[in-house]
Amino acid sequence: MPNRANDWMTQAERNLEMAATSAKAVLHEWACFGAQQAAEAAVKALHQSRGQEAGSQLVRQLLESLPPAISVPAGLLDDARALDLHYLSARYPSGHVRGSAGENYGPLQSREAIAHARQIVEFCRLQMAQS
Repeated sequence: MPNRANDWMTQAERNLEMAATSAKAVLHEWACFGAQQAAEAAVKALHQSRGQEAGSQLVRQLLESLPPAISVPAGLLDDARALDLHYLSARYPSGHVRGSAGENYGPLQSREAIAHARQIVEFCRLQMAQS
């Protein structure tokens, strides 16, 4: 398996940029989904940097399956849990009792999601730099 860790991290950073751009464009549901995708790609980059393949789309599961030598702060797992809530609900009306996904998201949700994603991307970047 070729090591594509840097490619995954580059994509994580682009996904984070897309999330910020979507928030500015008042597309808060897409900002939240983009933030989740950024965190997912970053953790997959970290897995790749350690020679592991990671298949889950859930950020929390990806963090929990990192090698034991990588100590994941509990707060980061909480960030991941919050982001994973957006994986489906930010894209589909069926994730909500009423209204489209876009009607159920606002600036508060996108700000929080982007902040969570930034924490996870930065953690992964630092861990990769230490290897």
